[in-house]
Amino acid sequence: MTQYKTAVVQSASVPFDPLASAEKAARLVREAAAAGARLAVFPEVFLGGYPKGASFGAPVGLRKPEGRDAFRRYHDGAVDLDGPELAVIAEAAAETGLFVVIGALERDGGTLYCSALFIDGANGLVGKHRKLMPTAAERLIWGFGDGSTLPVFETSLGRIGAVICWENYMPALRLAMYDKGISIYCAPTADDRDSWAATMRHIALEGRCYVLSACQHITRGVFPADYECALGDAPDTVLMRGGSLIVSPHGELLAGPDFSGETILYADIDLGEVVRGKYDFDVVGHYARPDVFRLIVDEAPKAAVVRQG
Repeated sequence: MTQYKTAVVQSASVPFDPLASAEKAARLVREAAAAGARLAVFPEVFLGGYPKGASFGAPVGLRKPEGRDAFRRYHDGAVDLDGPELAVIAEAAAETGLFVVIGALERDGGTLYCSALFIDGANGLVGKHRKLMPTAAERLIWGFGDGSTLPVFETSLGRIGAVICWENYMPALRLAMYDKGISIYCAPTADDRDSWAATMRHIALEGRCYVLSACQHITRGVFPADYECALGDAPDTVLMRGGSLIVSPHGELLAGPDFSGETILYADIDLGEVVRGKYDFDVVGHYARPDVFRLIVDEAPKAAVVRQG
């Protein structure tokens, strides 16, 4: 299928209640499918929530008890990949036939990962990408992914992969994804600044791929009353204002950026435009200079413990 409709879901998660977030995501998957979409992209950590404004009680050199309590609460609100939350979304994807890319707070023992999950309507959960480089205070609450979760999936909708939020500022990571032939470049994010659209348009032009970026539109009132937030406690305070968008391989805005509130953005795409774009610029092909520059990517999993014998 070379021509079809895509959807970018700009919506608020239900913080600390991943099952409620999953049920909301399932409703939105069905809504997007009813509008004719074949692919839906959700924001960063839609399942589990993005803790905007929280400090987790961590001044330099100190760990406050209330910070440990906050982390435990956040950990309790994460998802296991074999848990009921993913089953709810997989059921909606199977019912509609959609391919879904959704951000999730993935729990693995005592560590949490900011992950992008790939759910195929026909095959369920087919893979994940763990964020390689959490930004700033995110490094306190999220672990680091490794090169073993950098998938690009060959599908009837194109070659689909994901890069999360400020990972998109890592040139080597972008190049690695281009080398995998990515044509549907998904960018779940929590960045709602005006400058984000320029980054997404640059990536579309650089990689000659479609770029679909989803950010939440969420207010303080969605969080529990006792949630610590540096941005204030007024319920109508907007913590993330959206800015989701869809960009063509020529850098053209097909939808968004939208700052109006919770919504679903749609755009019709044609995979033939990916090839048309590479006519004069293929960053890992005829526009590369491997005699001068080469990138080495280590995709081996990095386990803390390796058992032998």
